Amino acid sequence: MTPAGDGARSEPAAVEVPTAEVLSGVDLAEYAAASGLALPDGVGRALAAGDVVDAAPDPYAPGRWTVRAGSRVGAVNVAVPGVREPFTVRVSPKVPIARLFFLLGYSLDPAGGWRDGEVDVTGHRDVVPALAHAVERQIDRALRHGLLQGYRAVQESSLVVRGRIREAEQIRRRFGAMLPVEVAYDEFTTDIAENRVLRTAVERLLRLPGVPRGVRRGLLHQRARLADVTPVVRGQRMPGWQPTRLNARYRHALRLAEVLLGGGSVEHAPGGLRIDGFLFDMNQLFEDFVTVALREALKGAGRVARLQDCHHLDEASAIRMRPDFVLYGPDGIPCAVADAKYKAEKRGGYPDADLYQMLAYCTALGLPEGHLVYAKGNASHAAHRVRHAGILIHQHALDLDQGPAGLLADIAQVARRMADG
Repeated sequence: MTPAGDGARSEPAAVEVPTAEVLSGVDLAEYAAASGLALPDGVGRALAAGDVVDAAPDPYAPGRWTVRAGSRVGAVNVAVPGVREPFTVRVSPKVPIARLFFLLGYSLDPAGGWRDGEVDVTGHRDVVPALAHAVERQIDRALRHGLLQGYRAVQESSLVVRGRIREAEQIRRRFGAMLPVEVAYDEFTTDIAENRVLRTAVERLLRLPGVPRGVRRGLLHQRARLADVTPVVRGQRMPGWQPTRLNARYRHALRLAEVLLGGGSVEHAPGGLRIDGFLFDMNQLFEDFVTVALREALKGAGRVARLQDCHHLDEASAIRMRPDFVLYGPDGIPCAVADAKYKAEKRGGYPDADLYQMLAYCTALGLPEGHLVYAKGNASHAAHRVRHAGILIHQHALDLDQGPAGLLADIAQVARRMADG
């Protein structure tokens, strides 16, 4: 695998498309070279204004656009007024789909995170079909022994007294009338937070582009199981839930559903346009995996790891900085720092800006060593000692093409260097 690029634009690769031919969809690869495509004008402007891909009009060929995918992988539909069919953009990751789900599962739950094969994505090469299949299978497992029930607080107007009467509301709304009665009570029901999250995830998947027919049938079956559960409508906050012994069988399904319903969802309508889909940010996914895996590897001995912990570079506390990972000793003093970088090594080495950033972290935290962890490189480890400062900056490379055991072994090696520093 060649991981993400360093952010510089590649020269567009010419794609021979007749001027009269306008595409209804496009398949791109994460951080691949830019492509010249014939797009409807509204679609091109929508892509240029959004953050799904980088898009710009070709100044020398009207109707053609230069399009390049970045770190976000998945699929979205762009619906434009006047165009019958939505335009579909699919971006495939460079890592295998099964590996992507391992990174995701481990980041969400290191103790019970999914290993290859636990979330079956066999036969799915794209992110959205694999995600839909995984969510449907996990929900099916969660509901196999019936829907979870629990108590939900209810406040309503009723002709029958249940629970307690809300006296203040009765006076304010009924002006002394006896009926209906404003009551509050706890109802034992299936319409609880856990089931609402799953129902909302099912509804969301049924609207996504690229969900296979067989998976869609499974999702419709899960929706029928959850028919008495209220989905969360757009604009409402997702209900909170806490892991308990009772909802243990729901846990994987809930965490996967929250990924779907969280920041990766793309669902908005600027002006007359409508963009709907799902995207993983591989930069964020890699950072989450590295920091969580380092935290697990460095547990014990009174040490505490904090992710995205806020510090200041200057004495006046005006310049904030957030290292991805800071390890504190039993005395509460920082003893190690690391940053995850999902980018490729340049021909001349890794970007120098990363070294300057890590030097600032080490200086502000008073540390003699710092660690940069990349997705891949020509060497598994390199180190640079800064002149006149004596600070040693390590650069580590993880090969995401290898299996889970190899990845975790590489993380353990980085953790050993951090603990010995």
